[in-house]
Amino acid sequence: MLEKTLVILKPDAVKRNLIGEIISIFEKANLKIEAMKMLTPEAEKIEKHYPNSEKWLTIVGEKTMEGYEALGLNVEKELGTNDKKEIGLMVKKWLVEFMTSGKVVAMVISGNSAISKIRKLCGNTMPINADTGSIRGKYSSDSPDLANKEKRPVKNLIHASGEPDEAEFEINLWFPELT
Repeated sequence: MLEKTLVILKPDAVKRNLIGEIISIFEKANLKIEAMKMLTPEAEKIEKHYPNSEKWLTIVGEKTMEGYEALGLNVEKELGTNDKKEIGLMVKKWLVEFMTSGKVVAMVISGNSAISKIRKLCGNTMPINADTGSIRGKYSSDSPDLANKEKRPVKNLIHASGEPDEAEFEINLWFPELT
């Protein structure tokens, strides 16, 4: 099935000059760059990009709490709360700060089963769990323990839409001129 999806090379990928390397991985996988732009995103765009739903915030909060607990850290002592939604809101704030900290490259990419194919090429969102042949496995070395210690998101180089509805929403947000 021919699909379109959104990919964002995050500030860490741009700062490390990995743009061409990552694009070539997509092109070698027979995916087509339909649109591309480099920009420093405004906080408002990133606020819209990451969901505000209770479900999303709670899931993010749960994952963060699990990361702290795995390190033997007291979540409430470290973050001042053990409320999953509040922690999710903190992480969202960290994401907004990170994503607006420098230039990003946003792309609309198309191809056969583009969404799942790109997600496989990117690898697990936690770089330490990513296959060594994936983009995150090859080029990212960040970990949840370091990110939690520094109270910031894991720097994992790249965002890729996870499902068709998400891809449609994100393409419209980042490339309104295409709709």
